[in-house]
Formats: sequence, structure tokens, C-alpha cells
Amino acid sequence: MTGADTEFRLLGPLEVHHPRTGRRVVPPGAKQRALLATLVVEAGHTVSVERLADELWGAHPPRSAANAVQAHVARLRKLLTPQDGPAPHETIVTEPTGYLLRLGEATTDADHFRRLSTEGRAAAASDPDRAAALLDRALSLWRGPALADCRGGPLCAAEADRLEEQRLLVLEAFYEARLRSARSDGITGELERLAEEHPLRERFSDLLMVALHRADRRSEALAVYERVRRRLATELGVEPGPTLRGRREALLRHGPHPSPVPDEDWYAYEDYAQDLAYDDPALRAAEMARIGRRLEELSHELRELTRRFEALRTARPTTAPLN
Repeated sequence: MTGADTEFRLLGPLEVHHPRTGRRVVPPGAKQRALLATLVVEAGHTVSVERLADELWGAHPPRSAANAVQAHVARLRKLLTPQDGPAPHETIVTEPTGYLLRLGEATTDADHFRRLSTEGRAAAASDPDRAAALLDRALSLWRGPALADCRGGPLCAAEADRLEEQRLLVLEAFYEARLRSARSDGITGELERLAEEHPLRERFSDLLMVALHRADRRSEALAVYERVRRRLATELGVEPGPTLRGRREALLRHGPHPSPVPDEDWYAYEDYAQDLAYDDPALRAAEMARIGRRLEELSHELRELTRRFEALRTARPTTAPLN
């Protein structure tokens, strides 16, 4: 069952999918799904019985957790391996301290998502239309929250959080590419929704400000900045970062008409640098300049946060006068 035509799907409710036949297999119980999800997340690595028990039962494992895990593994092997297929141990291997899942030629939708995302980000600087198409394909793999039905254990919960953060980064890159491509119309409403859903994630607000300005809605773009500033001040006690402040200043400088807004800092620095073709001198020089600007911004932010931290640490609490 885990041949080249098998895909383990983590970007939504857990399932095993066979693209060639369209067949879909879902482990019938919550413990079975948690077990399979843990083994897939840790594919190629031995997962100890203790860690598996923690994923399945948390702080209240059964009296004989090792035997219970063994029974669940046996049922999972039977589910994953057809009668006329390879021997069960070729998929889930018993090790001295736990169990290991071998993907072999099988794939995961999470790996497919990462490959498309990397390819899309690499194309962003030179071909934003192609980048947007690749990133759109990556995002289309999501069927709901990652590991939606098996996030009870610490390992799967942490992996779900990592995948969600990657999804948000790809969303940011997708809309950046859309704004730089020929497909920039009609995205303002989508960015408004994302900025509302993630009010402390400044990149969505930055992109929304650009989209509103291009639509000749400069006052609304500046209002976005003010909303973010008030929210950050209220909830975190900080000001917007230098990128968002720079966007506001650029909008004020350019006046009420939607003239081009400078493109500096379009792409946040995650894994983007390693995706570029560094054998191209022009791309290398542009990337070095962009990273240099970002490092200066981060240095400024660090100094400001350090100053505030020291001020709070050394502040003397005031006491009310005694009656």
C-alpha cells in the first residue's frame, strides 16, 4: 500500500490517498490516526514507545502502554498493507526501543507543498506570474487545518503549528507575487480578510496598504496602518516594525494619487535567499542589498526592544501614599 502511488496527507484531516486509483483510506479511530500521523511526521526515524504513548494518551496512559501501542501498530499494519501486497514490516519497522515508518516510494502532501513553495519563491524575483501560479498550486493542497483530527499529542501539535506557519509564509509570498504580476486585480478583499484574521502579522497589512493605494484608496491604506499601530500598542506595547512604518512614509510622500510605491522589502527573509540562483551576479547583488537593509531594520528593532526592556526592568513601582 505504500508504493509510488501512495500519498500520506497531513494538510487537513489525516488520510492515505492513492492518486492513481482515487482510493482513500482513513484509520477508523482517533488512536490509530494519532499513531499513523506521528509515524509519518517522524518518517525514517525511530519513535520510542514512550513518545508514542504520550501522543496517544497524554498524561494518562494505560497500565501496559507498551502492549497497547503494539496492538495499535498491528492493526495499523493490517490497514496499510493489502493481502496481496508486501510484508507488513516493510512499512512499519519494529526497533528495539520503538517503531519506524519507511516511506519508500510513498510521498506526503506536506513535502509536495514545500517543494512547490520553494520553487515558487525562487521564481518570484524574475517571473512573478510563474511564482504566483506555483504558490497557488502549493496552497491548493490544503484541505483544512494541518493534522486537523490528530493534534492531541505534543509532537503532532508542534508539527501542525510548523505547517501552519509555513502556510502563512507562502500566503504572504503568493500575494506579494500577485501584486508584482499581471494578476494583481481583485485581491484587495482577500488581503482585507487575511489582515483581519491575523492582525498582528504585519506583512498582510503591508500588502493590503499597497493594494489599497493602487486602487486609489490612499486614506484607507493609511487607516490600515493606524489600526495595526493601535492594536500593537494595546496588546504588545510596541510600535509597527520598520517595514510597515516605511510603507506609511512612502504613501505620505507619494500623495493621494496611486503612483508606484517603492518595492523595497517586498520579500520577507525566510528561506528565500537559498532559493535564488547565486551564480547570477545581478540576483546575488540584489539579494545582498536586500538582506543588508533587512539586517539594519532588525538591528534597529533589537536596540529599541532592548531599550524598552531595560526601562521596564529598572523602573521603580510607584506606591500609593499612606492615609
